[in-house]
Amino acid sequence: MKILAWGLTDVGRKRDHNEDSFLVNPEIGLFAVADGMGGHAGGDRASRLAVEILEREVRANMNLGSSTVPIGPSAEAPLAKELRAAARVAGRTIFDLAEGNPQLAGMGTTLTTLLVGQGRAYLAHVGDSRAYLYRDNRLEQLTEDHSWIEEQVKAGFMTPAEARESALKHIITRSVGFERDVDVDLVAMPILMGDCFLLCSDGLSNLVTQEDLRRCLSDGYYADVPRLLVEAANERGGDDNVTVVLVYVGNHAGS
Repeated sequence: MKILAWGLTDVGRKRDHNEDSFLVNPEIGLFAVADGMGGHAGGDRASRLAVEILEREVRANMNLGSSTVPIGPSAEAPLAKELRAAARVAGRTIFDLAEGNPQLAGMGTTLTTLLVGQGRAYLAHVGDSRAYLYRDNRLEQLTEDHSWIEEQVKAGFMTPAEARESALKHIITRSVGFERDVDVDLVAMPILMGDCFLLCSDGLSNLVTQEDLRRCLSDGYYADVPRLLVEAANERGGDDNVTVVLVYVGNHAGS
């Protein structure tokens, strides 16, 4: 199995600073997008801390050999639990930092992270950044937004069309750092050669439809997709920071 990955972040056209961060580490098969909140003092710091702590914790557990334990495509597999534990360490660190510094009060971040290894993919997710799987020319959303809008749609109080137009899309109900112990969603699945995973912040998903994402993946070179999607979001207003990470699982070179 050979993993290729590309990532790009952009401030957009309406914001004066970028609170998004991303992680691309094919060496250990770890990828992430984080969208910070908390203004100039806290948002970018929270997202940066989240991806740094995530990478440190996962790498440390791998070095200890915990990831050599036989695993399966289950949210209770050791690798999935490692991701959850790493996200919770990030949450506690960010929460404690904000508690000790009034200038950082209220800071937090979304965190959507993918770990690929041994023929399986594991996702850990908090907030409204998203992960998609592109397979056989179909695009499937793998994560569920932790947002007020999503709750209204699920309860039947709002249609998906109304949700797309709502001015309240930015209100999230769960984040890393807002509480000391965060609830982390886990998704696990076997992967197939040719699978492509797309991670993004809501600066993309709020402006570019899922069908547009699918079309871009089907028509373009994967290496160009992050740039093309960032450009598409900016052409449609660029209301927010936009971050895209693309992960392609292919055959090992020479096989």
